[in-house]
Amino acid sequence: MKHFRDTILTCACMWLLSLSDICLCQPRSPQQGLQVPCFFIFGDSLVDNGNNNGMLTLARANYRPYGIDFPQGPTGRFTNGRTYVDALAQLLGFPTYIPPYSRARGLDLLRGANYASGAAGIREETGSNLGAHTSMNEQVSNFGETVQQLRRYFRGDNDALNSYLGKCLFFSGMGSNDYLNNYFMPDFYSTSSDYTARAFATILLQQYGRQLAQLYSLGARKVIVTAVGQIGCIPYQLARFHGNNSRCNEKINSAIQLFNSGLKRMVQNINGGQLPGAKFVYLDFYQSSQDLSSNGTSLGFDVVDKGCCGVGKNNGQITCLPLQQPCQDRHKYLFWDAFHPTELANILLAKATYTSQSYTYPINIQQLAAL
Repeated sequence: MKHFRDTILTCACMWLLSLSDICLCQPRSPQQGLQVPCFFIFGDSLVDNGNNNGMLTLARANYRPYGIDFPQGPTGRFTNGRTYVDALAQLLGFPTYIPPYSRARGLDLLRGANYASGAAGIREETGSNLGAHTSMNEQVSNFGETVQQLRRYFRGDNDALNSYLGKCLFFSGMGSNDYLNNYFMPDFYSTSSDYTARAFATILLQQYGRQLAQLYSLGARKVIVTAVGQIGCIPYQLARFHGNNSRCNEKINSAIQLFNSGLKRMVQNINGGQLPGAKFVYLDFYQSSQDLSSNGTSLGFDVVDKGCCGVGKNNGQITCLPLQQPCQDRHKYLFWDAFHPTELANILLAKATYTSQSYTYPINIQQLAAL
């Protein structure tokens, strides 16, 4: 934690950060350009940048106050400004944001696409309580369609295409909704009565392993996979749970830890030769979210237990309402709404995971990009 805190606090521009600035508190990379030719993103609302906009779903964020600090306004990002992958793309040297798959066309696909969808999960039924979304299975299928389109630009030369994709970076952040909008929602799903927490984690990991193997078969080689964050401590849970010895719902956190430890072992196995030529990095969002919350004041966050906007106790019951007035000092809040971090939290985490190994295993993201 000390290394992470020192890394962040020595960013001289942090306190002067303009939320529309590209500064990110980082020195420019020596190569002053793209570190990977393309960036492909899979996940849920933490990294969705507009794929749900045209869907019939409650998991949408294409209205104010979402995007209030984003240069393009409300785009479908579930925060006030940039997401973690937006900030990471800038650190990797991309001059513009990676487009959502729903709007990516033609040559745009050569630099990547974002397939993430709010409410999506590893399991197909996850998130159906909120309406339409694109599950991980469908996101992988959409990437398969992208590969078919890209093949035209390589004149059908599969070796050249595979070589190109092998240099690209892939990000996959899945699992949160399989707990929030599935296992711990017994009124809508039977999984918590069908499986113990350990059995559910095992099944999730088996399904996720197959999905990641499919990405590998389509050309993915340099892959970031994220642990599920400490969602027993997000404002949504804090507004509902009052433990005897903790303000968090440790039952949820304990279940998540089973999944996370299994995911890290999966990364070890893949890097050990299970998928020849692949290099995976495990991104520990659980530990980072725990550290950001417990050490928030030293990082400039005055409020770590409620959202900048939302309704109900501690702004923790639902996401932001259309045209709702958010808090004024957004840089002082760790959470934007009941579920999602603010732009500044995303930027700080992107910086920490890019340049250090505080939360990455076995190497950091900058090192992965350089392979």
